Amino acid sequence: MDSLVTIATCSLNQWALDFTGNYQRIKASILQAKAQNAKIRLGSELEIPGYSCQDHFFEHDTVYHSWQVLAKLLSDPELFGILVVTGMPVLFKGHRYNCSVLFLDGKVLLIRPKLWLASDGNYREYRYFTKFELTSLTVNFLLPTNIQAINGQKSTSFGHALLESSNGVVIGVEMCEELFVPYSPHIQMSLDGCDIILNSSASHHELRKLYKRVSLIKSATSKCGGVYVYSNLHGCDGDRLYFDGSSMIACNGALFAISPQFSLEDVITISATIDINSIRSYRSSIPSIGSQSSIVKSLTRIPTDFCFDSQNPPSYPIRETYLSPEQEISLGPACWLWDYLRRSKQGGFFLPISGGIDSCSVALIVYSMCVQVEKALLAKNKAVLDDVNEILDTNYSFSGESCTPITAKDLCNKLLYTCYMGTENSSNETKTRAASLSSDINSYHSSIVFDAVIAAVLMVFSMLTGKSPKYGVDGGSRQENLALQNIQARLRMVLSYLFASLLPWTRYVSDKKKRYRSLLVLGSSNADEALRGYFTKYDCSSADLNPIGSISKTDLRSFVGFSQQEFQFNILSQFLDAVPSAELIPTRTNSETKGIAVQSDEQEMGLTYEQLEVFGKYRKSSKFYSGPLSMYNKLVIRWSHLPKQEVARLVKHFFFYYAINRHKMTTLTPSYHAESYSPDDNRFDHRPFLYNADYSWQFEEIDKLVASNE
Repeated sequence: MDSLVTIATCSLNQWALDFTGNYQRIKASILQAKAQNAKIRLGSELEIPGYSCQDHFFEHDTVYHSWQVLAKLLSDPELFGILVVTGMPVLFKGHRYNCSVLFLDGKVLLIRPKLWLASDGNYREYRYFTKFELTSLTVNFLLPTNIQAINGQKSTSFGHALLESSNGVVIGVEMCEELFVPYSPHIQMSLDGCDIILNSSASHHELRKLYKRVSLIKSATSKCGGVYVYSNLHGCDGDRLYFDGSSMIACNGALFAISPQFSLEDVITISATIDINSIRSYRSSIPSIGSQSSIVKSLTRIPTDFCFDSQNPPSYPIRETYLSPEQEISLGPACWLWDYLRRSKQGGFFLPISGGIDSCSVALIVYSMCVQVEKALLAKNKAVLDDVNEILDTNYSFSGESCTPITAKDLCNKLLYTCYMGTENSSNETKTRAASLSSDINSYHSSIVFDAVIAAVLMVFSMLTGKSPKYGVDGGSRQENLALQNIQARLRMVLSYLFASLLPWTRYVSDKKKRYRSLLVLGSSNADEALRGYFTKYDCSSADLNPIGSISKTDLRSFVGFSQQEFQFNILSQFLDAVPSAELIPTRTNSETKGIAVQSDEQEMGLTYEQLEVFGKYRKSSKFYSGPLSMYNKLVIRWSHLPKQEVARLVKHFFFYYAINRHKMTTLTPSYHAESYSPDDNRFDHRPFLYNADYSWQFEEIDKLVASNE
């Protein structure tokens, strides 16, 4: 049927500056699209060099190598017969543009520069690219000589334009951020008669975020009619972000196809066959669309001698489903860790496991990673098998119909090394919980008491000063108490890196043929503790990676509860019931404490984890940016059950400790980005780290409001 068009969209696990791997994945996706009888293949934003090149975009090499990859794609006859949309940086008049490149049968039909750049949150596109402002103009673009040499094509169109096929199908391009701006280009293109809009995107994962993309795309096609095809990266492109796939195809307000949000597959290609006549019927049934269409400014149309007709049967709408936040925590950081592990060429992970919720969550995420790897092996994913063999220096293989005999627990034993680092202040309860969890997930577990190491360090101090510090419960000052806690925490970090380097060697030293690798050290501080600064600088929160660094304590507790049901680990109920404690000061048995440890995280912080999460979201999220005064004004309403004086005290308390500990954010371990209120100073939260913690002007204004009884 002339009115049917089969369109494919891809989610590729690209890697910044991996031109060889990126080319191979792009080619594989084009071949998969052709195998599905698609006539259009859409790829993600900047998929040739990788989206997260950051300041590497300033290097001419990045642009030059991108043209080389494009030339290789253009000159491959195996890739003919399908319109391909790919992404790369392009220099025009000496300035760098973020572009979609549309090519067919070895010829570049259009280079479409991005009109609106993402420059908030995690994105700094204005740092690297120029916004194209000639939105109704197309200009002639001289192609590089290596492209000209392929088939003699000297130039192409550069700008915001539409392609029109020989059978009248009109195609337009929108790029990532342009979908999210108030007046999106798809509105003008749809009113100008564009049938299919192709969006190359690089949208990162955040908890509870996917619905926003789906709703925007469905709304765009519901309001204007037409087909909207969206391609998103998936995987760790080289940074804290995980791009969560979910490429999709929608038409006339309904979803027709969507790819998995999380996957270990490097190349995922989905397609749908759409009846173009249904678009015209939809639009003509809404008179207001026709009225606005008659006055819209027309874009340049580039004729294409290609027919997009399809012999596939038409596709039908599907019902979208969403993962719960607990499922997202289980899968997103797990896939991110797998990408980082296999690409970093290391041998596994080392986790200091304390018996508390945070390190428990990290251990469960690693176990979930092993579950995903096991599922991929059961599905005979050759690429995953190759990665397993490379990491473990093994030679597993698929034989006939059977899968390689390695389970998630087998993998966890080989990939995750856990260690309970106890002191005289540690309890038997946390030691037992850590051992039980390690047994359940089958990690390579060890347990030590390093009081002798602490004593040796304190002896050096005493020899130098002649003084011996005491804990607060023994009459010591605040400085003494903190110093004694911090030395325990920092020594755990030192020991962690020693064990991460040498434990695989001790395990495999007898096997002379075994090539062992070092381990990546995992941190386990959560977003709320980081925001409050409730951790020791350069303690065991200092690590190579932190899967939970921007996840709230509340969400982590929910995740552990979910994991109890998902993995059937009964020990997890004890983690949920335990009072969070750093266990860095002695337990004192007397009538007041009754033998219970005097240290409690929430008591020491002066705030509950639930309160910290609220402060974090009001301080910085997509909806709120609050200083002390506006924070008080919001919370005095939200926490109306509390006296105003108490709300004021909590606000002052939070901002004081936030200010004096802000410097710690500069040393945070690179964390999986999962929340819009993440305090990560490295790329996301651009605020000072030296504050006047008195906030004298701001706090005085709060006091006036409290006194006014308003």
